[in-house]
Amino acid sequence: MTESELGNARHEIANRRTFAIISHPDAGKTTLTEKLLLYGGAIHLAGSVKQNRAGRQTTSDWMELERQRGISITTSVMQFDYAGRRMNLLDTPGHNDFSEDTYRTLAAADTAVMLIDSVKGVEPQTIKLFRVCSMSGIPIVTVINKLDRPGRDPVELLDEIEEVLGIPCHPFNWPVGSGPDFQGVYDRRNRQMLRFERVAGGSMQAAMEVGDVNDAGFKSRLGANAHRRLLEDLELVDVACHPWDEAQYRAGKLTPVFFTSAMNNFGVEPFLNEFVNLATPPRPRPSSVGPIPPDSGAFSAFIFKIQANMDPRHRDRIAFARVCSGRYTKDVEVRLARNGKPVSIARTFQFLAQERIQIGQAFSGDVIGLWDPGVLRIGDTLCEGELFEFEGIPRFSPEHFVRVREVDPGKRKQLKKGLEELSEEGAVQIFYDRDRMEREPILGAVGVLQFEVTQHRLQSEYNVPVKFERLPYEHARWVEGDAPLGKLEQPGYSVCLQDIEQRPLVLFTTEWAMRRALKENPDLKFKDAVQPGRSSRAGG
Repeated sequence: MTESELGNARHEIANRRTFAIISHPDAGKTTLTEKLLLYGGAIHLAGSVKQNRAGRQTTSDWMELERQRGISITTSVMQFDYAGRRMNLLDTPGHNDFSEDTYRTLAAADTAVMLIDSVKGVEPQTIKLFRVCSMSGIPIVTVINKLDRPGRDPVELLDEIEEVLGIPCHPFNWPVGSGPDFQGVYDRRNRQMLRFERVAGGSMQAAMEVGDVNDAGFKSRLGANAHRRLLEDLELVDVACHPWDEAQYRAGKLTPVFFTSAMNNFGVEPFLNEFVNLATPPRPRPSSVGPIPPDSGAFSAFIFKIQANMDPRHRDRIAFARVCSGRYTKDVEVRLARNGKPVSIARTFQFLAQERIQIGQAFSGDVIGLWDPGVLRIGDTLCEGELFEFEGIPRFSPEHFVRVREVDPGKRKQLKKGLEELSEEGAVQIFYDRDRMEREPILGAVGVLQFEVTQHRLQSEYNVPVKFERLPYEHARWVEGDAPLGKLEQPGYSVCLQDIEQRPLVLFTTEWAMRRALKENPDLKFKDAVQPGRSSRAGG
């Protein structure tokens, strides 16, 4: 790039904000995502996961099964502009069975929004995802949602976040009322009362009235007792809450807190107005040659997600890449760091869920979709110039297993293709018996709902009906070493298999059986995570 082009690229990079939303299921994540798109101008009418079939569907839940079940089961990528910033929103699956997809997506985020249900407080899945963010040093912004329902005391919720998650809180605003009496929030930084008008169905932006907390009309609407309680709460919070420290927040050691009712759009706009400045710009990324600055002149990116059949009419395959440095243009020459081979990325897209727009340029911080003929895999690094690799994204040990039973032997070829493509997405992992090889493979998954999704997609996307037979195994370990694999097989306790790259692994029925194998084979290395495998249909 010329000096002028590099200067423009650095300006664009500084305005990128890439973030993921994490939560326990049913905390309102999909609803908040929809409302951020509404206020960001990406959509003009927000859908709801609670609307009936005749109503408008949510934008982020684009897969048919997501809309049937009312849950997010795949990561959606959406871009919108707000207050001069380019916002890249990664909507992750909330269900625990799809946590591996969420872990991969968090590797592409610079900031996380942690959504908490005001009724239920901190829940198990929130704790797991918080720890992932904390280990990665990702700054976390907390949103306490569902203030339109009678919930727990705000002070109690802050105490629970600090006690359970071990992170100090600094509330940027404070709720005014709760349940049916929830009227808005008090902006602690600007000392303003932000009152909202309800919108039917929450499908349009809520009108916001800005005023003083001691305004006579506001005191009358709130009631004398409730107004006195609000002033007492604000005084208590001013004295007791942790002071704001930008450096501590950037280091992931302090979380700003906002209160909302995403369903009614209360508090969404004040949150977004602050979040565009709280969300961190692209950060240097660790690599095999040291940290790669986001404003480096050379283009680089890594693949964190692969999705087949986003467009059922074309049966395509899209690799989602996080741009880590430089600028993408359609004539940029890149190589795959894994094998040094050139890769064409001329057909590149940006997204609003499954809706795509072909683009001619993108900058560090952006998430782009690359048309992939089957050469890329999760964790791959793409480089312009010198080759290096970003830190890999491992596949974790599955905990549930099924054997695939064919319903129609005449569709064996379609079944093989479908399973390989879904495995490369990360939906399931494929294992084979050493003797039977590709006949009736075994599937492994972190959660059982992944099997239901796989079965549904094989039928709807590949026209292949299958049956799954549950297996009794609960643990899997990949094996490295020279000992004969048959030695590790114990009928009723363990079985030896191969993964899609013919790497040996052992399935165990119990933790006791696994520990026994580890003890009896000290010369072998048992691994619970490996780099994603590749099927034989793609080179490299």
